[in-house]
Amino acid sequence: MLNMNFAQAARVDTASALWQPSPMPGVWRKPLAREDAERGHATSVVRYDAGARFAHHLHPGGEEILVLEGFFSDESGDFGPGSYLRNPPGSGHAPFSEGGCVLFVKLHQFAPGDTASVHIDTASADWLPGQGGLQVMPLHSYEAEQVALVKWPAGERFVPHRHWGGEEILVLSGEFIDEHGRYPVGSWLRSPHLSAHYPYTEVETVIWVKTGHLPVVSVGR
Repeated sequence: MLNMNFAQAARVDTASALWQPSPMPGVWRKPLAREDAERGHATSVVRYDAGARFAHHLHPGGEEILVLEGFFSDESGDFGPGSYLRNPPGSGHAPFSEGGCVLFVKLHQFAPGDTASVHIDTASADWLPGQGGLQVMPLHSYEAEQVALVKWPAGERFVPHRHWGGEEILVLSGEFIDEHGRYPVGSWLRSPHLSAHYPYTEVETVIWVKTGHLPVVSVGR
């Protein structure tokens, strides 16, 4: 198993990780957290070469996607950079990319009862005021789980805080910083239940962030 101990922090620089072939020709991935190669809980960065496509298949545990580069397509439409998609458990599609694309993908991680289908173009959606100088773009909410984009202005410092139900971050632009390290574009961070930090930025930074979705277990940090 890869990065599946939810009581421990995980940090991956996806920009320097090597692409690994998937079972489908022309589709590559950088596994971040993987319990089962094909059917179970998995978080990955995925690349489609131009013209790559999957046969129609189902997602028994749901699929969550953020398009990072290029255009991702299926029978429901074409989704450009910044598109946020949630395909609920039991849904199916035949995805492809005519020109190639890069995606952040989470499989089999929907809470029981979370059946919402979500398509948001974050390139055109509105930013809302957040705490301090932060701006927030809500993407999804279900029970304790919250998903959003957060824009940090240069020099912003957030209050020290703990994460009930954990926190997961993908750095989309700029550089995210806390007392544990500096995280450039492409950094994937997973912090367990009740972990704490004091984050800040030196340059304008945008992150994808999910909170409240990790197991509530005892941690040593």
